[in-house]
Amino acid sequence: MATVTGFESLRIPRKSDMKQFAELFEPLFLGSSDEARRQATAALSQCAHVPEPVALLIGSMPIAIAATFLTRSKAISDRVLISIIRRQGAAHASAIAHRENLSPSVVDALVEHHQAVYPNGQLGASQPRADAASPSPPAGDSTSSDRIAREDKLREEIKALVRAEPREGTSRIRPIDELHQALLMRFARSGEAVLFASTLADALRSSRALAERILLDISGQQLTVTLSALEFPNDEMNSLLEALYPHLSERLGGGTRATAMIETVARKASVERVEAWLRADEHGAPDPARYEAHLADNRASDPRQQEARPAVAHRSTAQPMRGLGRR
Repeated sequence: MATVTGFESLRIPRKSDMKQFAELFEPLFLGSSDEARRQATAALSQCAHVPEPVALLIGSMPIAIAATFLTRSKAISDRVLISIIRRQGAAHASAIAHRENLSPSVVDALVEHHQAVYPNGQLGASQPRADAASPSPPAGDSTSSDRIAREDKLREEIKALVRAEPREGTSRIRPIDELHQALLMRFARSGEAVLFASTLADALRSSRALAERILLDISGQQLTVTLSALEFPNDEMNSLLEALYPHLSERLGGGTRATAMIETVARKASVERVEAWLRADEHGAPDPARYEAHLADNRASDPRQQEARPAVAHRSTAQPMRGLGRR
């Protein structure tokens, strides 16, 4: 982690820095525990620059370690992604399919991988396998347009199959997996709020700003609703809430405040609330209101009052100050 932290601090690493990091990282990474590998992977998934050998090494690890990096990292080249798709199994291909802005070459590799796994075809008899790999004829030909349309439809169906939700319904919220669950518990117990917010955003597939707003609710209510929507286990949710918000560990009746809060949250209502937050997050949140003291010199006029109140700095010192209570 010290090696990773040092590399992260380089805003724009030079070629020599990239080469040195790649040489140092491999033996340290392979000699570390799975937990240390997960931490290093989570940290590097946020880096804008990662050496290609390092990206290939992490992406080729078991999916429990590589999932976050394959899904979130923007530093992986298409060449590395295609190599991982062809060498690894369906779990790695599924993680890559969850990336945003997949290039046509990566989508083609996913198509080839899916057709290799399902040789009989799950895409319909009207879509021959040769279409995905065949070059596009001239654009002026009507046959060319039909073939391009079939290729586009094939790609969309492949992406839909790989991105299919693991549960029924149309909810965009997926149950949290063991990796994210373990990371959230670890970061909550160690008090690493920044890493906790990043992991929560990854689990929700949302912006980090939304995760931070959820954590800023010191009552713990919003985080409880979010974890309930993610189907976080109740017994571990209780420990997580008490670690992040110590006041929730106070005894209340036969349990703690955290226990009582968890019992009052209904899962269906939680899913609806979190989906509303995610929809709002997609359109962007408004800028937070700037704080100004009530008697500040630059305080804006209150529309509820007919006349603006004079600023304190302009009051005459000769007039006695009146109290703030009622007359």
